[in-house]
Amino acid sequence: MSEDNKKINSDFESFGSIMKHKKQVKPPAYQWQELALQVINDLSIPNFKRSSVFRICKIYSEKQVRQALIDTKELCPSGPKWKYFFKVVSNQGKDNKNNSLKE
Repeated sequence: MSEDNKKINSDFESFGSIMKHKKQVKPPAYQWQELALQVINDLSIPNFKRSSVFRICKIYSEKQVRQALIDTKELCPSGPKWKYFFKVVSNQGKDNKNNSLKE
């Protein structure tokens, strides 16, 4: 039995060595970056469209992005939700331009 215990103990690393190799993840610098990460996770945005989500979150207000996210979740129960999200955001942009021209 003692040979088995030695074999098991040799497979484990010490706590100190684990802490030395721990990677530190930087938190987002801006609030819009955190919102973009949330949208990316919620809608399973593919890698090639992630930069577009960051740009949307930087340009549009947090309220507009959250509303687009809510609308997407409600109105697109199946299929690629991220495509629908971009359509909702682009329509919001058109609505805002029309409203500013009317005022």
